[in-house]
Amino acid sequence: MTPRTAATVFRIVAVAEACSWIGLLIGMFVKYVPETTELGVKVFGPIHGGIFVAYVVVALLTARILRWDVRTTLLALVASVPPLATLWFERWAARSGRLPSGDAVAA
Repeated sequence: MTPRTAATVFRIVAVAEACSWIGLLIGMFVKYVPETTELGVKVFGPIHGGIFVAYVVVALLTARILRWDVRTTLLALVASVPPLATLWFERWAARSGRLPSGDAVAA
């Protein structure tokens, strides 16, 4: 896998993980606040779980390919736990040069 591909896949999975968090949070709200249905949790729970695992795997692969240090790698993994933190990590990594844009990746 090339560095450009790794960075692109990481970005896609980071956004997908955040979106699945939003779906799960809405499902939990509907389940526990108005107590109307569990459908949102039943649908988004497994989706979020699958994307969470994919994020962890992709983060580890990206860390290896882009040669992240241990601190950056651990921060990427910890970002998978709080809601929407993967978006923050992706933006921070891009700003700090740890996750290069498509044109900035050397061939």
